[in-house]
Amino acid sequence: MSEAIRLEDVSKSFGEYEAVKDVSLTIEKGEFFSLLGPSGCGKTTTLRMLAGFEIPTEGRILLEGEPVEDVPPYERNVNMVFQSYALFEHLDVADNVAFGLKRKKVAKDEIRKRVEESLELVSLADRAKSHTNELSGGEKQRVALARALVNEPAVLLLDEPLGALDLKLRRQMQVELKQIQREVGITFVYVTHDQEEALAMSDRIAVMSDGEVVQCGVPEEVYEHPAEAFVAGFIGVSNLMEGIVQGKDKVKLASGQSVKAPLPEGCDKGEKVQLSVRPEKITLDDFERGMVTLEGTVAERVYQGVNTQVTISLGDGASVVALEQQTYRASADDRWEPGAKVKLGWHPDHCLVLR
Repeated sequence: MSEAIRLEDVSKSFGEYEAVKDVSLTIEKGEFFSLLGPSGCGKTTTLRMLAGFEIPTEGRILLEGEPVEDVPPYERNVNMVFQSYALFEHLDVADNVAFGLKRKKVAKDEIRKRVEESLELVSLADRAKSHTNELSGGEKQRVALARALVNEPAVLLLDEPLGALDLKLRRQMQVELKQIQREVGITFVYVTHDQEEALAMSDRIAVMSDGEVVQCGVPEEVYEHPAEAFVAGFIGVSNLMEGIVQGKDKVKLASGQSVKAPLPEGCDKGEKVQLSVRPEKITLDDFERGMVTLEGTVAERVYQGVNTQVTISLGDGASVVALEQQTYRASADDRWEPGAKVKLGWHPDHCLVLR
């Protein structure tokens, strides 16, 4: 697979504020690549540099092997889809999609053919003559997507395009966007702060914090093996328990309980660390040989439909959250009421020690 985009030590400053710091990334052709992080982490600034709306303070950006950091937006073979849709209200759907092709003076027959194909791709062939004020939010987003795809860019840049949609429609559009990307084979670079969205759609994810890429990998790797505490806490939900290394594969928690945990290389006895365990990895029953087990007191129980979220106090202010699935029970389990004493456990290979 060949490269679509390469960023080499790219930084961007606004006065004294450094929004992006020494970012180096390679994005392959045909890849669905997400930039994920909280507000202010630098992900949108990075996307805008790819689009040409911002110029890097330092570093190089290569598009299909050619440096483009000094190339204006209209000369780059990229298109951008915004959260706000940015549609022309005085034009119908077909004319919105055709707008860029008309500016390029593409032949009329070719425009008609490509507009029809793009609207078919986003399931809006029957709305070609509708005006944008007649469309739902999801339909407007499809028009914006068709308008970008009709230009056949090498790379499509998407800046939180589903953020304005309700939860159900957003999840539906996630599936559709991924299917469209696979069908057209265009490289997608997708900016989002929604962890579930990034995990569901991406081939690879770059997690950003304070202008830096702190981890880049496939969704399973980023979720199951976070490189640091920030990633563990930001991607999904993770229990982060403070502790001190006692010896080989052993950590003493702040609650005073000692647990077995695989230590990273170079950990010294007495070193302060954090133990990370995902809530869904913790069980409150069905214990197996070799599991780490602790005792605690139920602090809170929240019924969530498929799951029951149980918060357990371990003492000295330490607590963990466990998710108990309801799929095999006739009704919600009422054993874990606040104040109840419980035993919890997990397999040692389901936890990470973070330094």
